Amino acid sequence: MHTLRTLVVLFALFLASLFGTTTEASPRPAGGPSLRGIPAIQIHELPAEARQTLALIRRGGPFPFRRDGVVFQNREHRLPAQAAGYYHEFTVPTPGQRDRGPRRIISGSPDEYYYTADHYRSFSRIQP
Repeated sequence: MHTLRTLVVLFALFLASLFGTTTEASPRPAGGPSLRGIPAIQIHELPAEARQTLALIRRGGPFPFRRDGVVFQNREHRLPAQAAGYYHEFTVPTPGQRDRGPRRIISGSPDEYYYTADHYRSFSRIQP
């Protein structure tokens, strides 16, 4: 019986890893209701650097980092599934970091933006 229970737990963990979900509850930002399980965040709740990056994206640049605008492949499957090339990533500068740091804005269709402060481990959908 103990072996069966262990197999069931391992199978559940395997499924969770495939779909990018966990059994732990994650806190939601104050931004509002979630969309497809992704918490929402209001623009005014973003760090100043993220608001500046979002303004650059909407203007079409110029972007300060060479990799800004590259295709984001959504390998972690934490954003809604879309065709290859749908998402693009942009660096949000992190004060005190010498490299690009962990913060990004991911863009999809017009006015579809996601913010991550932890290098793709979690996302919040930016509300227009």
